[in-house]
Amino acid sequence: MKAKDLLEKCLQTENLIKHSYAVEAVMRALAQRLEPAKEDDWALAGLLHDIDIDILDYKNKSEQKKYHGLRSAEIVAENDLGNEYVWQAIKSHNGEVNGTPRTSIIDKALYAVDPITGFITAIALIYPDKKLSSVKVKSITKRMKEKAFAAGANREAMMSIEELGIPFAEFAKLSLEAMTGISDKLGL
Repeated sequence: MKAKDLLEKCLQTENLIKHSYAVEAVMRALAQRLEPAKEDDWALAGLLHDIDIDILDYKNKSEQKKYHGLRSAEIVAENDLGNEYVWQAIKSHNGEVNGTPRTSIIDKALYAVDPITGFITAIALIYPDKKLSSVKVKSITKRMKEKAFAAGANREAMMSIEELGIPFAEFAKLSLEAMTGISDKLGL
């Protein structure tokens, strides 16, 4: 329960909190497939990867982006949560900007999972009922080709899941199912 308390203490933005829960759910599901013995580490990295966003209040957005992930990992460590494996994954999910390389399987997974949760949420929100239950895997794969749809979603990051031997359509299905499992918490 300490991790969830920390999340809600650090993040004030409701959508960021929901995003964190979505990433936690998908990371847990992905860990069950790729590294079951470390499922709790994967879930923790997913839950707390963005806890610095509301804290990093720089006037210069590029300065904020430079420290994003690094500060999250520090906060997690300062609160005696996780371990080096978790902290490295949290740092590396923003590695292109903060200089932390993605080397382990969890690092690569978090990099792919982070944007797919927002992408799936964006798809759900275009349906009249705004529910995850209306989203189909085919919709996710089709929307990936539409560059104007959710233009800010890092498609390269999402597709990087294939480096871990998981075809994108399977990843989309796993992610959608994990998020649907907590749809009440996500308000979708």
